[in-house]
Amino acid sequence: MRIHLSSVFVDDQEQALRFYTDVLGFAKKTEVPLGDDRWLTVVSPEDPDGTELLLEPSGHPAVQPYKTALVQDGIPATSFAVDDVHAEFGRLRERGVRFTQEPLEMGPVTTAVFDDTCGNLIQIVHSE
Repeated sequence: MRIHLSSVFVDDQEQALRFYTDVLGFAKKTEVPLGDDRWLTVVSPEDPDGTELLLEPSGHPAVQPYKTALVQDGIPATSFAVDDVHAEFGRLRERGVRFTQEPLEMGPVTTAVFDDTCGNLIQIVHSE
């Protein structure tokens, strides 16, 4: 069994697509119109057949309280693995990404947390 798809709730799919592709560097994988919304996924260009991230509309009534609570408590909605948190932090900061947690080393794990501009906190992590 493998993880095929994961999702993150986004306030605006078009804004999310721009952020996740133009800023973070993911590649659009799937786009299927579904009424006012889309089935919209992105993947790592390093693994185009790997796990897809669904940029899921946050229209369900339960989503906004959930997202608000996570952000207020500083809890990331998801986590992305990187080779070097410090390097990725620098690259993303140069692109205007706002971090809520700068790189933090906790033994063999280093993390940082940023705002995805779509209502979520996202963690980047590297383990030695």
